Amino acid sequence: MLAVVLVCVSLIAMTTVVHYEVLASLNARLPSVAIPNRTKLLVVIFATFAAHSLEVAVYGFSIYGLVQYLAVGLLNGPDGFSLANCLYFSAETFTSLGFGDITPTGEIRMLAGAEALNGLLLIGWSASYAYIAMERFWKDGEPGPGMNP
Repeated sequence: MLAVVLVCVSLIAMTTVVHYEVLASLNARLPSVAIPNRTKLLVVIFATFAAHSLEVAVYGFSIYGLVQYLAVGLLNGPDGFSLANCLYFSAETFTSLGFGDITPTGEIRMLAGAEALNGLLLIGWSASYAYIAMERFWKDGEPGPGMNP
């Protein structure tokens, strides 16, 4: 149980740092990039999507390691245990879609709960940043939706 708790705390810290660095980099560099403001918003969306994808992968690899090497639980599903299923389960959990065809048993359930809460917070952070970026870039000269050109 202690191993899972330590991994949970480490993953929350690691994914928060990754997310912070991506958003801080966007915030510092994007305003001075010589591309249209609408394109800057696409950069925000793709960069945050990439950050979330990396965070999901970190959780997926951690789940795989914990189950395969520390035997702290199982992922039960129709296709058996594999790295691909761990990544799929991680994406499903991180986005709070919920468990479907793959379900955790044993101590690994704690990691699934922590990942869902962490994913919810990080996705909310991305949505908040995207809103702020839209306001910032629309005020910088290009009309936004519902504004006169």
